[in-house]
Amino acid sequence: MSNKNVTPFVKWAGGKRQLLDKIFERMPQTYSNYFEPFIGGGAVLFELQPENAVINDINASLINAYRIIESNPQEFIEYVKKLDLEMGEDGKTYYYSLREHYNDKLMKEAFDVELAALFVFINKHCFNGLYRVNGKGLFNVPYNNSKKESIDEESIRAVSDYLKKVTIKLGDFEEACNEAQKGDFVFFDSPYAPLNPTSFESYTKEGFDVESHERLARLFDQLTKRGCYCMLTNHNTAFINELYGNKGYRIDVVRVKRMINSDASKRTGEEIIICNY
Repeated sequence: MSNKNVTPFVKWAGGKRQLLDKIFERMPQTYSNYFEPFIGGGAVLFELQPENAVINDINASLINAYRIIESNPQEFIEYVKKLDLEMGEDGKTYYYSLREHYNDKLMKEAFDVELAALFVFINKHCFNGLYRVNGKGLFNVPYNNSKKESIDEESIRAVSDYLKKVTIKLGDFEEACNEAQKGDFVFFDSPYAPLNPTSFESYTKEGFDVESHERLARLFDQLTKRGCYCMLTNHNTAFINELYGNKGYRIDVVRVKRMINSDASKRTGEEIIICNY
Protein backbone atom coordinates (compact mmCIF):
# COMPACT_ATOMS: atom_id res chain seq x y z
CA MET A 1 0.00 0.00 0.00
CA SER A 2 1.30 3.44 -0.90
CA ASN A 3 1.47 6.15 1.76
CA LYS A 4 -1.03 8.90 0.86
CA ASN A 5 1.10 11.47 2.72
CA VAL A 6 3.89 11.03 0.16
CA THR A 7 3.08 13.95 -2.15
CA PRO A 8 5.11 16.52 -4.14
CA PHE A 9 6.71 19.22 -1.98
CA VAL A 10 7.08 21.69 -4.88
CA LYS A 11 4.95 22.80 -7.80
CA TRP A 12 6.66 22.28 -11.14
CA ALA A 13 5.90 23.45 -14.66
CA GLY A 14 4.59 20.49 -16.62
CA GLY A 15 3.79 18.53 -13.45
CA LYS A 16 1.87 15.35 -14.18
CA ARG A 17 -0.79 15.28 -11.44
CA GLN A 18 -3.66 15.80 -13.89
CA LEU A 19 -2.31 13.05 -16.19
CA LEU A 20 -1.75 10.41 -13.52
CA ASP A 21 -4.76 8.26 -14.48
CA LYS A 22 -3.82 8.31 -18.17
CA ILE A 23 -0.20 7.48 -17.34
CA PHE A 24 -1.06 4.63 -14.97
CA GLU A 25 -3.49 2.96 -17.35
CA ARG A 26 -0.70 2.82 -19.94
CA MET A 27 2.06 1.54 -17.66
CA PRO A 28 3.48 -1.98 -18.03
CA GLN A 29 1.73 -4.37 -15.64
CA THR A 30 5.04 -5.56 -14.22
CA TYR A 31 8.55 -4.14 -14.31
CA SER A 32 11.79 -4.45 -12.35
CA ASN A 33 13.39 -1.09 -11.53
CA TYR A 34 11.89 2.37 -12.02
CA PHE A 35 13.86 5.22 -13.64
CA GLU A 36 12.76 8.85 -13.91
CA PRO A 37 15.51 11.00 -15.48
CA PHE A 38 13.52 14.29 -15.26
CA ILE A 39 12.05 14.08 -11.77
CA GLY A 40 10.71 17.64 -11.42
CA GLY A 41 8.02 17.70 -8.74
CA GLY A 42 7.84 13.90 -8.65
CA ALA A 43 4.05 13.49 -9.02
CA VAL A 44 4.31 10.10 -10.76
CA LEU A 45 7.04 8.78 -8.45
CA PHE A 46 5.21 9.77 -5.28
CA GLU A 47 1.91 8.30 -6.47
CA LEU A 48 3.55 5.02 -7.57
CA GLN A 49 6.13 4.77 -4.77
CA PRO A 50 8.07 1.95 -6.50
CA GLU A 51 10.37 -0.14 -4.31
CA ASN A 52 13.44 0.24 -6.53
CA ALA A 53 13.69 3.69 -8.05
CA VAL A 54 16.38 5.89 -9.59
CA ILE A 55 15.50 9.58 -9.97
CA ASN A 56 17.51 12.35 -11.58
CA ASP A 57 17.40 15.98 -12.62
CA ILE A 58 19.91 18.50 -13.96
CA ASN A 59 18.54 21.22 -11.66
CA ALA A 60 21.04 21.18 -8.78
CA SER A 61 18.84 23.20 -6.45
CA LEU A 62 15.92 20.82 -6.95
CA ILE A 63 18.07 17.74 -6.33
CA ASN A 64 19.60 19.41 -3.26
CA ALA A 65 16.06 19.74 -1.86
CA TYR A 66 15.34 16.04 -2.51
CA ARG A 67 18.60 15.02 -0.82
CA ILE A 68 18.13 17.32 2.19
CA ILE A 69 14.55 16.15 2.76
CA GLU A 70 15.73 12.54 2.54
CA SER A 71 18.66 12.97 4.92
CA ASN A 72 17.73 15.82 7.24
CA PRO A 73 13.95 16.36 7.34
CA GLN A 74 13.78 17.86 10.84
CA GLU A 75 16.25 20.67 10.22
CA PHE A 76 14.62 21.34 6.83
CA ILE A 77 11.17 21.60 8.44
CA GLU A 78 12.48 23.98 11.11
CA TYR A 79 14.15 26.21 8.50
CA VAL A 80 11.00 26.47 6.38
CA LYS A 81 8.77 27.13 9.39
CA LYS A 82 11.13 29.93 10.42
CA LEU A 83 10.93 31.48 6.94
CA ASP A 84 7.12 31.29 7.04
CA LEU A 85 6.96 32.73 10.55
CA GLU A 86 9.16 35.73 9.71
CA MET A 87 6.95 36.83 6.81
CA GLY A 88 5.27 39.98 8.08
CA GLU A 89 2.68 42.26 6.53
CA ASP A 90 4.93 43.22 3.62
CA GLY A 91 5.16 39.82 1.96
CA LYS A 92 6.40 41.28 -1.30
CA THR A 93 9.52 42.93 0.15
CA TYR A 94 10.20 39.81 2.22
CA TYR A 95 9.88 37.52 -0.81
CA TYR A 96 12.28 39.59 -2.91
CA SER A 97 14.84 39.75 -0.10
CA LEU A 98 14.73 35.95 0.22
CA ARG A 99 14.93 35.54 -3.55
CA GLU A 100 18.08 37.67 -3.56
CA HIS A 101 19.54 35.61 -0.70
CA TYR A 102 18.65 32.41 -2.56
CA ASN A 103 20.42 33.66 -5.70
CA ASP A 104 23.49 34.67 -3.68
CA LYS A 105 23.72 31.13 -2.33
CA LEU A 106 23.18 29.70 -5.81
CA MET A 107 26.09 31.71 -7.17
CA LYS A 108 28.27 30.36 -4.35
CA GLU A 109 26.95 26.84 -4.98
CA ALA A 110 26.04 26.61 -1.29
CA PHE A 111 23.84 23.53 -1.55
CA ASP A 112 22.77 23.08 2.06
CA VAL A 113 19.67 22.89 4.26
CA GLU A 114 19.09 26.64 4.09
CA LEU A 115 19.16 26.64 0.29
CA ALA A 116 16.67 23.73 0.22
CA ALA A 117 14.34 25.65 2.54
CA LEU A 118 14.65 28.83 0.47
CA PHE A 119 14.05 26.83 -2.70
CA VAL A 120 10.78 25.40 -1.39
CA PHE A 121 9.68 28.72 0.13
CA ILE A 122 10.14 30.73 -3.08
CA ASN A 123 8.55 27.91 -5.10
CA LYS A 124 5.40 28.22 -3.00
CA HIS A 125 5.40 32.02 -3.10
CA CYS A 126 6.36 32.72 -6.71
CA PHE A 127 4.00 33.23 -9.62
CA ASN A 128 2.34 29.90 -10.57
CA GLY A 129 5.14 27.90 -8.93
CA LEU A 130 7.21 28.41 -12.07
CA TYR A 131 10.94 27.73 -11.75
CA ARG A 132 12.66 29.97 -14.27
CA VAL A 133 16.17 31.39 -14.39
CA ASN A 134 17.85 34.09 -16.45
CA GLY A 135 21.00 33.76 -18.57
CA LYS A 136 23.17 33.94 -15.46
CA GLY A 137 21.29 31.07 -13.84
CA LEU A 138 19.52 33.33 -11.31
CA PHE A 139 15.92 32.71 -10.27
CA ASN A 140 13.76 35.60 -11.49
CA VAL A 141 10.07 34.74 -11.01
CA PRO A 142 7.95 37.44 -9.26
CA TYR A 143 5.94 37.17 -6.04
CA ASN A 144 2.44 35.61 -6.11
CA ASN A 145 1.03 37.53 -3.10
CA SER A 146 0.50 34.30 -1.13
CA LYS A 147 1.18 33.94 2.57
CA LYS A 148 0.24 30.27 2.79
CA GLU A 149 2.42 27.84 4.71
CA SER A 150 5.16 26.44 2.49
CA ILE A 151 5.08 22.81 3.63
CA ASP A 152 2.95 20.11 5.22
CA GLU A 153 5.15 18.74 7.99
CA GLU A 154 3.58 15.28 8.00
CA SER A 155 4.00 15.00 4.24
CA ILE A 156 7.67 16.05 4.40
CA ARG A 157 8.37 13.31 6.96
CA ALA A 158 6.58 10.72 4.82
CA VAL A 159 8.48 11.85 1.71
CA SER A 160 11.74 11.63 3.66
CA ASP A 161 10.99 8.05 4.73
CA TYR A 162 10.16 7.03 1.18
CA LEU A 163 13.20 8.73 -0.40
CA LYS A 164 15.51 6.65 1.81
CA LYS A 165 14.73 3.79 -0.59
CA VAL A 166 15.41 5.88 -3.71
CA THR A 167 18.69 6.55 -5.55
CA ILE A 168 18.86 10.32 -6.15
CA LYS A 169 21.13 11.50 -8.97
CA LEU A 170 22.16 14.92 -10.27
CA GLY A 171 23.17 15.18 -13.90
CA ASP A 172 22.38 14.47 -17.52
CA PHE A 173 19.31 12.40 -18.40
CA GLU A 174 21.37 10.02 -20.53
CA GLU A 175 23.75 9.16 -17.71
CA ALA A 176 20.79 8.61 -15.39
CA CYS A 177 19.72 5.68 -17.59
CA ASN A 178 23.13 3.98 -17.79
CA GLU A 179 22.05 1.11 -15.53
CA ALA A 180 18.57 0.60 -17.00
CA GLN A 181 18.21 -3.02 -18.11
CA LYS A 182 15.69 -5.25 -19.85
CA GLY A 183 12.43 -5.26 -17.92
CA ASP A 184 13.00 -1.89 -16.23
CA PHE A 185 10.50 0.96 -16.65
CA VAL A 186 11.80 4.38 -17.70
CA PHE A 187 9.38 7.31 -17.46
CA PHE A 188 10.45 10.44 -19.33
CA ASP A 189 8.60 13.56 -18.18
CA SER A 190 10.85 15.49 -20.51
CA PRO A 191 11.06 19.28 -20.76
CA TYR A 192 8.38 20.48 -23.11
CA ALA A 193 9.10 21.20 -26.72
CA PRO A 194 7.79 24.73 -27.35
CA LEU A 195 4.34 25.19 -28.85
CA ASN A 196 5.98 28.09 -30.69
CA PRO A 197 9.05 26.59 -32.45
CA THR A 198 11.04 29.81 -31.94
CA SER A 199 10.90 29.79 -28.12
CA PHE A 200 12.38 27.54 -25.48
CA GLU A 201 11.80 28.17 -21.76
CA SER A 202 14.79 27.60 -19.50
CA TYR A 203 14.21 25.79 -16.22
CA THR A 204 17.98 25.63 -15.74
CA LYS A 205 20.66 27.84 -17.20
CA GLU A 206 21.63 24.93 -19.46
CA GLY A 207 18.15 24.91 -21.03
CA PHE A 208 16.83 22.06 -23.19
CA ASP A 209 17.27 22.80 -26.86
CA VAL A 210 16.42 21.06 -30.13
CA GLU A 211 19.59 18.97 -29.96
CA SER A 212 18.66 17.82 -26.45
CA HIS A 213 15.26 16.61 -27.69
CA GLU A 214 16.95 14.80 -30.56
CA ARG A 215 19.41 13.16 -28.16
CA LEU A 216 16.52 12.11 -25.94
CA ALA A 217 14.76 10.49 -28.89
CA ARG A 218 17.93 8.52 -29.68
CA LEU A 219 18.12 7.39 -26.03
CA PHE A 220 14.47 6.27 -26.22
CA ASP A 221 15.38 4.14 -29.26
CA GLN A 222 18.46 2.71 -27.51
CA LEU A 223 16.53 1.78 -24.39
CA THR A 224 13.90 0.14 -26.56
CA LYS A 225 16.59 -2.06 -28.12
CA ARG A 226 17.87 -2.78 -24.60
CA GLY A 227 14.46 -4.19 -23.68
CA CYS A 228 13.33 -1.43 -21.33
CA TYR A 229 9.73 -0.33 -21.09
CA CYS A 230 9.74 3.39 -21.98
CA MET A 231 7.07 6.05 -21.70
CA LEU A 232 7.47 9.71 -22.65
CA THR A 233 5.12 12.69 -22.33
CA ASN A 234 5.35 16.01 -24.15
CA HIS A 235 3.38 18.64 -26.04
CA ASN A 236 1.61 17.30 -29.11
CA THR A 237 3.74 19.17 -31.64
CA ALA A 238 4.90 18.36 -35.16
CA PHE A 239 8.50 18.36 -33.88
CA ILE A 240 7.85 15.66 -31.26
CA ASN A 241 5.79 13.60 -33.69
CA GLU A 242 8.65 13.72 -36.19
CA LEU A 243 11.09 12.46 -33.56
CA TYR A 244 9.00 9.48 -32.44
CA GLY A 245 6.67 8.74 -35.36
CA ASN A 246 7.06 5.90 -37.85
CA LYS A 247 8.98 3.74 -35.37
CA GLY A 248 6.17 1.48 -34.26
CA TYR A 249 5.68 3.29 -30.96
CA ARG A 250 2.21 3.79 -29.49
CA ILE A 251 1.38 7.51 -29.57
CA ASP A 252 -1.77 8.67 -27.76
CA VAL A 253 -3.06 12.26 -27.74
CA VAL A 254 -4.68 13.48 -24.51
CA ARG A 255 -6.35 16.77 -23.55
CA VAL A 256 -4.81 18.80 -20.71
CA LYS A 257 -5.21 22.06 -18.83
CA ARG A 258 -2.25 24.43 -18.95
CA MET A 259 -2.12 26.33 -15.68
CA ILE A 260 0.91 28.54 -16.38
CA ASN A 261 -0.47 30.38 -19.38
CA SER A 262 -1.33 33.96 -18.40
CA ASP A 263 -4.18 33.93 -20.93
CA ALA A 264 -6.95 31.80 -19.40
CA SER A 265 -8.44 31.13 -22.83
CA LYS A 266 -5.23 29.31 -23.80
CA ARG A 267 -5.10 27.05 -20.76
CA THR A 268 -6.21 23.94 -22.62
CA GLY A 269 -4.09 21.93 -24.98
CA GLU A 270 -2.95 18.53 -26.14
CA GLU A 271 -0.15 16.31 -24.93
CA ILE A 272 1.05 13.00 -26.23
CA ILE A 273 1.99 9.87 -24.33
CA ILE A 274 4.48 7.73 -26.23
CA CYS A 275 5.09 4.09 -25.26
CA ASN A 276 7.44 1.53 -26.80
CA TYR A 277 5.35 -1.46 -25.70
